[in-house]
Amino acid sequence: MDPLLRLTAAARERTAAGLHRTLRSRPPGPWLLDLASNDYLGLSGDARVIEGAVEAVRTWGAGSTGSRLVTGTTELHTELEHRLAAFTGMPSALVFSSGYLANLGALTALRPRLIVSDQGNHASLIDGCRLSRAAVTVTPHADVAAVDAALTGTGDAIVVTDAVFSVDGDLAPLRELHQVVRRHGAILVIDEAHALGVVGPGGRGAAYAAGLAGQPDVVLTVTLSKSLGTQGGAVLGAPEVIETLVDTARSFVFDTGLAPACAGAALAALDVLDAEPDRPERARERARRLTGIARELGLETTSPAAAVVPVIIGDPHDAVRAAELCAEQGVRVGCFRPPSVPEGRACLRLSARADLGEADLTVACKALATVKEDSRPYPAPNAGATRR
Repeated sequence: MDPLLRLTAAARERTAAGLHRTLRSRPPGPWLLDLASNDYLGLSGDARVIEGAVEAVRTWGAGSTGSRLVTGTTELHTELEHRLAAFTGMPSALVFSSGYLANLGALTALRPRLIVSDQGNHASLIDGCRLSRAAVTVTPHADVAAVDAALTGTGDAIVVTDAVFSVDGDLAPLRELHQVVRRHGAILVIDEAHALGVVGPGGRGAAYAAGLAGQPDVVLTVTLSKSLGTQGGAVLGAPEVIETLVDTARSFVFDTGLAPACAGAALAALDVLDAEPDRPERARERARRLTGIARELGLETTSPAAAVVPVIIGDPHDAVRAAELCAEQGVRVGCFRPPSVPEGRACLRLSARADLGEADLTVACKALATVKEDSRPYPAPNAGATRR
């Protein structure tokens, strides 16, 4: 019997449901208007950020050469941890090689008996819950009362939530969640992936904006691969939290340290944010403009809390078709289908950027108008869409 027959059959089912994914190589240069990436501040191609990466390579080499506990901690890593903590208003930080691993490390190393997780949380948080071996209660999206009920009569618990949710783009009720967490003696873990660099004064994040930065029962996770334009992640919190992660977080202890180029680029990106504190507001303003365009065309969307603008399509086949139409108009958009979104909520995800100009918004409007007007059948896919 063919040992791969089961996999082949499952692949056919995914294709029939509109859930087949394909890797597509992106060529260099601005071949399409980018409304798909997470480069919210437009820093991935900024000359200052690139030079920060290049200088780090010249000084430290291409790789970190080992795990953080062996040879993988350079002076750049230590400086980046100090800068991230100061920027977000947190006591201390620990850099990981990705935001995904930072989330796994935080949820597994803190070893709670119970984790209460928002239904809309990112997959990395869901996987962290599963790997933690804790009891897990999933609560309805942004439902503070449900979190309160889940914590009643428990001890040694974590409540975990995205700050800005990665598809709907809405903001978690952080102040209210923190009040509940404090009342029950729990810990609030906030994933700032889509908030850092966009939300709060100077882009310092949603926890900072909510007045929660530096609280002893608050732990933040961040990624460097979105607003900061590079790669990597970090956990920020009390020194006791960081010490626990250094000793016990398997995604830290057994992983090769972040490449020096990424650390150097992140430090340079923080310098840009310090010098240009208006960039976060520009990204949010462009998101509001994209939302207005979608609504004027009669497309379903939500009010953005940061830079993420979803356009709800519904059927996964139709969503892929809509993304292809945008590509034909010169616009690259995200195409999100189950399990990234609930059944019946497949969508285009538009990512606003601080460096979008009026001409870019005009092109985006034309692409979305084409989506609204289209009635042709779903075609074979091409290279235009970013799919998930």
